[in-house]
Amino acid sequence: MTRADDAILEFLLNDGNDDLVATPAVIEMNITFGISTVRGRLRKLHGAGLVEYYDQSRGAYQISKKGRAYLEGDLDASELEADSDDDQ
Repeated sequence: MTRADDAILEFLLNDGNDDLVATPAVIEMNITFGISTVRGRLRKLHGAGLVEYYDQSRGAYQISKKGRAYLEGDLDASELEADSDDDQ
């Protein structure tokens, strides 16, 4: 897991409000990582089951139950299937 992963998941969780549905471009405009990083990390997060498609044809993602469990500390990063290639 990288700092970008945490930023993406926290953005989608939208703490204190309803979870967000967003495309990579919308996510990128709201966190401090570039679009290529966001797209790459979303692929990894999706592979690990931490995000899921809300609308695959439109490329819209939402946080999954597993993603919420990770942010709440109920799931350790070492338990995740996807590897983290870089520490961004």
